[in-house]
Amino acid sequence: MGAGLMRMLDGKTIVVASHNKGKLAEIEGLIGPFGLEAKSAAQYGLPEPEETGTTFEQNAYIKAFAAADATGLPALSDDSGLVVDALGGAPGVYTADWAETGQGRDFAMAMRKVEHLLQEERATTPGKRTGRFVSVLCLAWPDGHAEYFRGEVEGTLVWPPRGEKGFGFDPVFLPDGFEQTFGEMSVEEKQGIDAPLSHRARAFDLFRRAMLDKV
Repeated sequence: MGAGLMRMLDGKTIVVASHNKGKLAEIEGLIGPFGLEAKSAAQYGLPEPEETGTTFEQNAYIKAFAAADATGLPALSDDSGLVVDALGGAPGVYTADWAETGQGRDFAMAMRKVEHLLQEERATTPGKRTGRFVSVLCLAWPDGHAEYFRGEVEGTLVWPPRGEKGFGFDPVFLPDGFEQTFGEMSVEEKQGIDAPLSHRARAFDLFRRAMLDKV
């Protein structure tokens, strides 16, 4: 969270600083019911800034502030990734980079890479295949002020991948206490009826409680 008193929203338009259609749809769906207008960075023709941070918070800020500075509006960004314990926290903030082919992103390839490394580490039992999805939402203003909301969900890595829903590493992530991977769950299931399940939904729940319930 930001230092001192939390700054509140004073308008109804937020720029969603993402070019990822999956993330954009999820965030728009969460913001809409609160009467906020979500406009994407793509609608403003904004380029994607280079993510040079070494933490989820740093990268989320880079994206949010770039959009806020360019538009003069508050901007919301998400930086998220998969943290695998047996791999020393990798791929972490480089989750998307692991899927980069030079001609787009191939997460099937990235999932195979993670599995190959887990096999090299002899991480073949659930207790050795633990990890978590992390999502950090950053709400930034044009003057540089920012508020952060971090959500995490613990789970294990399964193989082979299961399900074709979601995106990224969802098909190999089995959240603790469930029998379906994120790749087998609908967006509604991941957002949770009684309690948010996905890392992004948990981060957004913190954002909603702090910001939207008071709009």
